[in-house]
Amino acid sequence: MAAGMTKTQLVRHMAEKLELTNKQVAAFLELLAETAIKETKKNGVFVVPGLGRLVKAERKARMGRNPQTGEAIKIKAKTVVKFRVAKSAKDSIAPPKK
Repeated sequence: MAAGMTKTQLVRHMAEKLELTNKQVAAFLELLAETAIKETKKNGVFVVPGLGRLVKAERKARMGRNPQTGEAIKIKAKTVVKFRVAKSAKDSIAPPKK
């Protein structure tokens, strides 16, 4: 599978398109990531319009199996972060088949 854009390539591409400096675009991306983390931690959700949303979710404790021994093990409850892709982005990337 081909690799996606690196952070440097993304910064250069956005700087070119928006006619900004690489430093300004890099600072924007850092601020966006920082804000997304802070808001998701605080409110449980952060929306990036047109792209999707970060959602904090609680996973219940459950029983699982050790794949090597087959022994039943208890998996503790924990908090996880999920990214839910916006419908518009999903339909643009992978249009529904008719």
